[in-house]
Amino acid sequence: MLYEEITKCVKQAGGMMKNASASETDIYNKEGFSNFVTEYDKKVQDFLVQEMKKLIPEAAFLAEENGVQQSMGEGDCFIIDPIDGTTNFIFDYKNSCVSLGLAKNKEMVFAAVYNPYTEELYTAEKGKGAFKNGKKIASTSKGLVDSIAAFGCARYNSDDTDRIFDFAKFLYLNSLGVRNGGSSAIDLCRVASGSNGIYTELLLQPWDYAAASLIISEAGGRISQVDGKEITLDKPCSILAGGQLCWKEALELWHKF
Repeated sequence: MLYEEITKCVKQAGGMMKNASASETDIYNKEGFSNFVTEYDKKVQDFLVQEMKKLIPEAAFLAEENGVQQSMGEGDCFIIDPIDGTTNFIFDYKNSCVSLGLAKNKEMVFAAVYNPYTEELYTAEKGKGAFKNGKKIASTSKGLVDSIAAFGCARYNSDDTDRIFDFAKFLYLNSLGVRNGGSSAIDLCRVASGSNGIYTELLLQPWDYAAASLIISEAGGRISQVDGKEITLDKPCSILAGGQLCWKEALELWHKF
């Protein structure tokens, strides 16, 4: 019942985003070039925090926008990205989502990622599999050469621009092609469903990948940092996620790269 209530709130938050017009709301620059936040990022986050406090009053919060506790703490912690793909949202690309994960003692136990424009809802509960709109999903068993490789490259994280594009070219030459969707959470969920064989980005915040990390794991995929180390939920890290074989082959390519 708790997870059903969380999912209901995530879908409501997605409805807020879908019915919004970014051109009619205030848009601000956060730290770094082309790093935007809108009034709707704040509104959606405020709504989710308020509703999650009703469900688990003692929970901590780790969320993208200011105004809430920026720490995991112990026990239950909600990790929230109110609008993942804000630049897409601003320019009406319709490829943005609400991402919410619940961690218990710093381990992911539930996740919901919702793209209201396509009505794609990805969910996972630890030990019970991953689902897209209620149907069980699995990451691809194919190798990289038979798969699509996706990558992320936020303009406000420009220090690694050459490295990520050079690696994207390396992936391009060893796959069916490359994609950049502008929402790391959606691209990661597409790894879980098998649409993407691999996804990589050299610097992401925990709210970008926390929920999707559980969805990928429950779908039988792998997620790590680009060097194979475990991801961190309490601080930023790089990401390499894929089906088992794609992940292994991409990791080998990274070490050769």
